[in-house]
Amino acid sequence: MIERLELIKIRYLELSEELQNPEIMADYNKVKKISKERSNLEQIVNKYDELINIENEIKGLKELTSDPEMAELVRSELETNEVKKQNLINEIELLLIPKDENDGKNIIMEIRGAAGGDEANIFAGDLFRMYSKYAEKNNWKIEINNEEPGTSGGYSQIEFSIKGENVYSKLKFESGSHRVQRIPATETQGRVHTSTATVLVMPEADEFDFELDMSEVRVDVTRSSGCGGQGVNTTDSAVRLTHIPTGIIVYSQTERSQIKNKEKAIKILKTRLYDRKLQEQAEIEGKERRSKIGTGDRSEKIRTYNYPQNRVTDHRINFSVMNLDKVMEGNLDEIINALITEDQRIKLEGK
Repeated sequence: MIERLELIKIRYLELSEELQNPEIMADYNKVKKISKERSNLEQIVNKYDELINIENEIKGLKELTSDPEMAELVRSELETNEVKKQNLINEIELLLIPKDENDGKNIIMEIRGAAGGDEANIFAGDLFRMYSKYAEKNNWKIEINNEEPGTSGGYSQIEFSIKGENVYSKLKFESGSHRVQRIPATETQGRVHTSTATVLVMPEADEFDFELDMSEVRVDVTRSSGCGGQGVNTTDSAVRLTHIPTGIIVYSQTERSQIKNKEKAIKILKTRLYDRKLQEQAEIEGKERRSKIGTGDRSEKIRTYNYPQNRVTDHRINFSVMNLDKVMEGNLDEIINALITEDQRIKLEGK
């Protein structure tokens, strides 16, 4: 571990020197890339420096124990420092776990009503509200990209961006099929129904991730429909992009301006293509999918929301909480932290 830490510190110092180079400082993209790598190493280097300092203190205290008069005085301090050292080692081991390069990114999330008709769409709306509340608690910003309201409420589909600090690191395990068990408002005999909605979480692509060839994209401009106010519907402002090689289609209509809708649609298309690239890489490597909690596939049943028992169960880690009412108000930390902890455990065992 010490050899790895030394190499990381050397690399950190090299990056710090590069940021003093006038030629590099003149290139915004290079500065952004170097700064990001340096920032990712900074916490490890700081903890390593703390470890070196505490090891030096322990060494000095041990030398004092050879003096009978000092031994008793320093023994307690020595024990305290040994505990601090072990805690630091544990923290560093976690920091050395290979990081997901997308953890610091914003996301695009898509929620669809699946099995269960109107009730599935209503549940999709409930999930959107849950994630919106969670985003609000984390001071993240939500921006709707496209929505198709359900006939009885909720959404048959809603696609939105969440922007903020380390959004993907918290929400990357949410992809999959979410199941609800409850008595629908339309049920006259009080029977519990089971419905599902699917969630897809994609890290938002930036300029370094995916270069889109616009010659491979067909652009169609249409009149907006659905929510957005009367002004949205009076002009041909909605934009549909079709990526010809893959057949992927994205649609943006939430802005009044055709230009802004096109910008949004391009960002969404880049993100979908980047996510496709990540999935293909994972399939080739195989290892990444086996080391993750679940596959992240939309079809995989990951969680059940049982209203009669006020229970939420995440099936991937066999983890349940009896506070469904609070979870639906955006109190997701207990579930998300359990998923992150299990992911770290799997990665530590796989080292």
